[in-house]
Amino acid sequence: MEPYEHTRARRPWLVGVSGASGTPYAAAVLRALLTAGEDVDLVVSRASRLTLLDETGISFRDAHWREDLAAWLARGADGKPGVFDVDVSGVRYWAAGDLAAGPSSGSYPVQGMLIVPASTACVAGVALGLSKDLLQRAASVTLKERRPLVVAVRETPLNGQTLKHLVALDEAGAVVLPASPAFYAGATHIQDLVDFVAGRVLDAAGVPHRLYRRWEGELGGGSREG
Repeated sequence: MEPYEHTRARRPWLVGVSGASGTPYAAAVLRALLTAGEDVDLVVSRASRLTLLDETGISFRDAHWREDLAAWLARGADGKPGVFDVDVSGVRYWAAGDLAAGPSSGSYPVQGMLIVPASTACVAGVALGLSKDLLQRAASVTLKERRPLVVAVRETPLNGQTLKHLVALDEAGAVVLPASPAFYAGATHIQDLVDFVAGRVLDAAGVPHRLYRRWEGELGGGSREG
């Protein structure tokens, strides 16, 4: 038997984008992960493509995913194109209908999974273990392997059934993180509000970032320029 040679294995964060409104949240999380030097595996649900088209005008296509992803991540939360310069070479894309993809197996190495944004349909599917597409299957795998799962639910109001599903996810070990921007960080632009939510998602995953001004226990700190 040949001796084992230790090499740095690619161990990405898996990002799932479901069909809820809030594609700027997903873009901000993806940009921050890449800025932090993290590898990313990406799953974009079929429903989220409609939301992405409606919110950005971008058609996300499997055959041209790299080009479409670059255009998406370059766009600001206000819809202005070309705001960010993003290198997407660290991203690996998996089609939502590919249930034989790497992330469908627990033996595929990932650090954890972030679902941003998470629709109520996605929440229900993961909570019930339906695995109707790769996004839901990968989330189920993340839970069974006891890896970090952050679910950034984006819906209001929440009905009783969805609340039960969120409790089930919490009990299964997921972090339920409502996409609720805060204002103490001194936001002056829609991008600041989006980045706050993205930053809280990364906080829950333990990924360092500089997306928002943190609370330091001093009133009025967020209103100062700096």
